[in-house]
Amino acid sequence: MRKLFKWRIIWALLPLTLGIGAWTSWDWWQRSSAPSQPTGANATQVEFRVPPGTASQQIGRQLEAEGLIRSSQAWNLWARWLQWQNPKGGFQAGTYQISPDRPLAEVANKIWRGQVVQQSFTIPEGWSLRQMAAYFEQQGYFSASEFLAVASQIPRDRFSWLPADIPHLEGYLYPDTYKIGSGRVTPTQVANQMLQRFEQVALPLYEQAKDRTNFNLKQWVTLASIVEKEAVIPEERSLIAGVFVKRLQKGYTLGSDPTVEYALNLRQTADQPLTYAQVNTPSPYNTYRNPGLPPTPIASPGMASLKAALAPEETPYLYFVARYDGSHVFSRTLAEHTAAQAAIRKQRQGG
Repeated sequence: MRKLFKWRIIWALLPLTLGIGAWTSWDWWQRSSAPSQPTGANATQVEFRVPPGTASQQIGRQLEAEGLIRSSQAWNLWARWLQWQNPKGGFQAGTYQISPDRPLAEVANKIWRGQVVQQSFTIPEGWSLRQMAAYFEQQGYFSASEFLAVASQIPRDRFSWLPADIPHLEGYLYPDTYKIGSGRVTPTQVANQMLQRFEQVALPLYEQAKDRTNFNLKQWVTLASIVEKEAVIPEERSLIAGVFVKRLQKGYTLGSDPTVEYALNLRQTADQPLTYAQVNTPSPYNTYRNPGLPPTPIASPGMASLKAALAPEETPYLYFVARYDGSHVFSRTLAEHTAAQAAIRKQRQGG
């Protein structure tokens, strides 16, 4: 009985096997007999999208219509062969780069395995949620409002380390270059990926040093975000962090321009510095008016600023003012600081 059953299976699969072999051989012969068609690295790559839930027969018809395979019938035979080999498998949705010169089997295997084209996005260090939102909308991923709505939801069920009293994810979406699938990208997917990177890269740094710092997680990221916005020259990061820590210890206001810019959603320039009225505008984020750190981070700090906030330089300085080349003049007293400001202003005016 077992032998009889075995032979029945063989005879049942024989037409399929012969059919696949015939179609594959024919497909290979057709392609190899067309020398005018560019091949390999020189072949034109065509972007082919498989929407979720698309039947294998429909994929074959579309491939044939776009000239990426020669026969949808051969495709159907090969699809049956793949399904027989792996009953739990299937063609996967996504966007693929396919060359018209490639054999049918190679095209089918690529889509079966889900070898999709990957996209990437880059978030620079020091960007705020608003800047990220504008970038994602410009790239066509999703609207700025959709991203900001997701960033206002705290997924503490998945990322339990997130501070309990934050209204949004500002500061915790780690700045880096990310790769994502070629299908539809959602703001939740992006936010989770960036939170995972913070969890993998930044959180261990804090865990290793938290016994040596007086800052909790939120305070650490908040200070690092201000350092990120203030520092231009890498060598000054720890010194700037040291000035801020010293001011915090003495109960002084931080007097940081970037916190005012964040509060008012503007960016000062050398030609248009902050005005007296802007610096005195009430806001929880205005560190000229309010002592201590602002309520939340004001941007996403990178690794260098995160490290500087954990290891601030011991310094006699209490003040600093930016030159127009990105460096700063550091001062011990208010009188020195005022003189430095006047000198820089005079230099700017060409005096």
